[in-house]
Formats: sequence, C-alpha cells, structure tokens
Amino acid sequence: MNVPLHQRLGEEFRARIANGTWAEGTQVPSEAELCREFGASRGPVRQALAALRAEQLVVGGRGKPPRVRSAVVSQSVETFMSFTDWAQTLGKEPGQRTLEIARRAAAPEIAVQLRCAEGDPVVSLLRLRLLDGEPAMVERSHFVADVGRLLFDFDTDSGSTFRYLLDCGVDLHSARHTIDAVAADATDASLLEIAQGAPLLRERRVTYTAEGRPLEYAEDRYRPDMANFMIHNTVHQRANMARVPSTPER
Repeated sequence: MNVPLHQRLGEEFRARIANGTWAEGTQVPSEAELCREFGASRGPVRQALAALRAEQLVVGGRGKPPRVRSAVVSQSVETFMSFTDWAQTLGKEPGQRTLEIARRAAAPEIAVQLRCAEGDPVVSLLRLRLLDGEPAMVERSHFVADVGRLLFDFDTDSGSTFRYLLDCGVDLHSARHTIDAVAADATDASLLEIAQGAPLLRERRVTYTAEGRPLEYAEDRYRPDMANFMIHNTVHQRANMARVPSTPER
C-alpha cells in the first residue's frame, strides 16, 4: 500500500518522541531541518507536525517554536493550596497575567455561591496562569466585597492572591471543589492558545472561613495537556471527594 509521505513522517516523529530521541520539553527540529533530513517539501512536514499537535504530542504555535509536550502534571485535591504553591512544589515556575480586576454587581450564579443578594457588590478577577511560561489555566475569581477590596492594593501580576490574602489575615480555611469538563469559549481560546470549543478541565471552587462563610467563588479552566487532578485513597479510608450529577449550562 502506498502510504502518503506526511503519514510516514508522522509515524517517524511519533517514534522519536516515544523512544526519547525527541525528549519531553525539547524543541522540535525546524521545518527546514526536517525537510533537509527527509528530502521532503514543507507541505508534508507541516501536515505531519499538525497531526502531532492535534494529538497533543507537540505543543506550540502562534509564532512559538514547536516542542515536545512535557508530561502532564497532577494537582491533588486532598491538599488546599494555591496555584502558585502547587506549581512550586512541582519545581515549575508559576506565572500570571491579569486581564481584569473590577468591582461589579453579583450575577445570579455568583450570588448563590457567595450567599449574597443578586446585585450586591463583589470583586471579580480574571487572570491567565502560566507554568514555565506556557499558558495553563484561565482563572475567574469572585470575592465578597470586604475581601476583594484588599486586592486593589496588591499587584495581581506579582504572585499568589491566596497567599496575599492570608498575609492580610483573611480566614481562607477550606474549600469545596467541583471538577468537570467544559468547552473553551472565545476568551479561553485566545488566552490558552487553543481552538474555541476545545475541551478544558474545569474546577469550580468555593472558599470558606472556619465558620463556614463563603468568601470566594472561582472557576478555573485548565488545558488538559498541562494539568489534571489526582486523589489518593485506600480501601479503609473514604476520600473527601464526591461524584455529583452534572447540571446543564445556563
């Protein structure tokens, strides 16, 4: 059978990734280098690399050189920690870029989660979170007004809002997490450099004081090739995680 050149190139590239010739996190040879090595034109090489991107074996694009995807890192839901702390425990460099911080009226869903009246003031924060400089998660957080106002005195591009609020004496004691999947909207797609409609891993979180007062409602959307969630349990210990029915988006 006459297999098209781009498919043969794709199989060769996959083999190089599998056997470590192209190691995790390293830059893939340029199209020009691959064309010279295989005596091929740019068309088949580009098709083969596009297939690897679609399979998430290779990441990059939009002006960034392609590289072999690093292993997906797991975030434990058993330990309550910030994105920054989690990244640092893995030896990764956390980063963030603030798109918006604003005081606004609570939308219905946010009001329900924060147990306030619809239209009450809340402080909303939209940030892109990075792992080793790579877009990893879009963070949408909403704080009750007396907590959120503290963030206007903080450079939200400089680090962890969680750590800053703790340093301010805010009682961030516990959190309830709900994890599911969602399609990337236009904002997610632009910030995470993925196609609109691509699947994302969503974590919705409500953070409480020790007395049970909700202070923050957040929705974090992760690229699944950059992070996943892990829980450890035993036959003798029930995990503090529950499966809950999904509810349709409104």
